[in-house]
Parts: sequence; structure tokens; C-alpha cells
Amino acid sequence: MTDTLTRITVRTQLAAQRTLARRTPAERGDVPGWVLVTLMTAGLVTVLWAVASDQLQTLFTRALSSVQGP
Repeated sequence: MTDTLTRITVRTQLAAQRTLARRTPAERGDVPGWVLVTLMTAGLVTVLWAVASDQLQTLFTRALSSVQGP
């Protein structure tokens, strides 16, 4: 009984290691993509803010002043 349990445990561990080995490269390759998307988004926000800060501030001020309380 112990030999059978040991074999099952070893097979399960090997299957888990194979699964993790297959997943790891794909997951690691996706991280630079997310970093690039984050940096590009930050760059676009910075450029938009620099170009249209006065208009954005006016738009925000008007939006807040148009809200009426209860």
C-alpha cells in the first residue's frame, strides 16, 4: 500500500512540475508587455496634460460647479 501511495505522489509531483514548466515561459513573456502598456499610458497622460492642462482644468471646474447638492 505504501509503495502505491508513493508512486502516486511521485507521479502527481512530476505532473505538477511539468505543468508549471510549461506555463512559466508564457507568463514571464507577458510581463514586459504590461510594463510597456503602463509606460505608454503614463506618457500619453503626461503629453495630454502638458498640452491641454488649461482646458482640462476649466472643464473640471465647470463640471464640479454644475453639480448641485440635495
